[in-house]
Amino acid sequence: MINTVLALAASAALVAGGAADGPRDHPGGYGSSKLTLSYMADSGFADAVKLECDPAGGGHPHPDLACAELALVDGQVDRIEPARNACFLIYAPVTAEITGDWRGVPVTWSHKFGNMCEMRRATGALFDF
Repeated sequence: MINTVLALAASAALVAGGAADGPRDHPGGYGSSKLTLSYMADSGFADAVKLECDPAGGGHPHPDLACAELALVDGQVDRIEPARNACFLIYAPVTAEITGDWRGVPVTWSHKFGNMCEMRRATGALFDF
């Protein structure tokens, strides 16, 4: 149900947002988006995936959800509404990073979270890999 609502909201945002804001090389009015999402824990483990949007693809396990999440906030990760789930208060720092371009605009984002749960709660589907 939440996935359906998220996808519908993203579709509405794309239609209502107007195509004048982005490059015109894509049928929807936006350039394709190519991002690298990665995280590295202070303890040493790390992971990274490629995410493409418009159309959704890449190595991300849930590209449709991740692209919809970004569309809702116009690519501004800090504007994602955090989930309301609780996380254990175990300090195991992890740094999340996104680089690439979102609809023709360069993106460089990084944030250090207290643990993996906090990272996933704050970033929705983006770091669900």
